[in-house]
Amino acid sequence: MITVVGSLNMDLIVRVPRFPEPGEAIHGEDLQTACGGKGANQAFAVARMGHPAFMLGCVGQDGFGEAMLANLRAVGVDTTGVLRRAGVPSGTALILVHDVSGQNEIVVASGANRTLTADDVQAAADVLRRSDAVIAQLETTLPATRAALMLARAAGRLSVLNPAPFAPLDDALLALCDYLVPNENEAARLVGSEVNDVPSAARAAETLRARGARNVLITLGAAGVWVDAEGWRGHVPAFPVKAVDTVAAGDTFIGAFVTRLVEGAALHEAVRFGCAAAAIAVTRPGAQPSIPDRQEVEAFLSAQRK
Repeated sequence: MITVVGSLNMDLIVRVPRFPEPGEAIHGEDLQTACGGKGANQAFAVARMGHPAFMLGCVGQDGFGEAMLANLRAVGVDTTGVLRRAGVPSGTALILVHDVSGQNEIVVASGANRTLTADDVQAAADVLRRSDAVIAQLETTLPATRAALMLARAAGRLSVLNPAPFAPLDDALLALCDYLVPNENEAARLVGSEVNDVPSAARAAETLRARGARNVLITLGAAGVWVDAEGWRGHVPAFPVKAVDTVAAGDTFIGAFVTRLVEGAALHEAVRFGCAAAAIAVTRPGAQPSIPDRQEVEAFLSAQRK
């Protein structure tokens, strides 16, 4: 089982011909809603890869919360660790998606996600200790994230941190990470220098490992992933596809990558599997609706070998 400690958001999506300038109003397509949140996306991806997933987080006692839990249960995610908070709305994300490039701009209203505490995580300690891996992000609270990583480390379980959205992290927290998986923007802010290609990603990953992270994977969008790990160091290219919507691509990568890792796959194979899952996801709109299942990923990889 893989436990994901993190956020659940209802995504409110508008496709736009371009991103607006400050103070400017533009016309977009009709509003769409889709279940999202980095934590929920990653748990959804794990389940879609055929691995048992447990979700720990918070939603409000509202319609969005009900819909998000039902969507996770539909793919087999255990949601008994998701707490229902009274008097606070479920998290939401306001997303603009560029019609041509598929790139996005996102504003998150955390809502109930910000009520997850270290005590809530500690209350689920038995589940975390039984997990093959624990995945966390930064869309909930830092104390909750730290507690999850500490429990995983103490139990000898694989600990994975996706440091998104960016927040300053101390070296003690980085040292709790078996795998630190930022994108290029998050990596740049963590090290204080620009990350925009493979060489700069390699330098950033080296710095983050020197600060304590055991292994570092920097996702670079269409440029693939830079890996700086104990067993292997190198670049894994992305699969060329036409991107429609990049929302949840990184979450899909993490869910698929960690699944293969706990199944015993070699690091390079696990990263390539994650890249394949992400490549499929960006060809579809939405967060969780875009995430492929295991059979689709394996068929995609098989087609690449022909």
